[in-house]
Amino acid sequence: MRIGELAARTGVSVRALRYYEEQNLLGAERSPSGQRHYLESAVDRVRLIQQLYAAGLSSGTIAELLPCVVDGRATSGLVERLAAEREQVDRRITDLLHTRDRLDSVVTAATANLHTGASCRRETARRAAEAGPGR
Repeated sequence: MRIGELAARTGVSVRALRYYEEQNLLGAERSPSGQRHYLESAVDRVRLIQQLYAAGLSSGTIAELLPCVVDGRATSGLVERLAAEREQVDRRITDLLHTRDRLDSVVTAATANLHTGASCRRETARRAAEAGPGR
């Protein structure tokens, strides 16, 4: 398939697909006129790349782990790197959960303010203090 079709099927811009190719995350065959042609498997690969980016992995890290995912090749160094990346994802999830909890407190206090007129500042300040520093 051509680059425009791959972009349409994956919801990724043509520009992003070209970037993936520059970063050695995605490969394409070239026609005699230089047009890119992708295999059907490129759809799943682009979706995987998007998921890994969404998880916070860099293009360099994604390039390191793709051989394992695509071809089944791994090294002990790669396994260690993947485990470290997973730990970072876990930390980001924990941070997001704490942020959601704080936001819930703000929403609760604001809702109470709408219904009772009570100040939502004191309540949210108290809850933030209970959550601890950096949370």
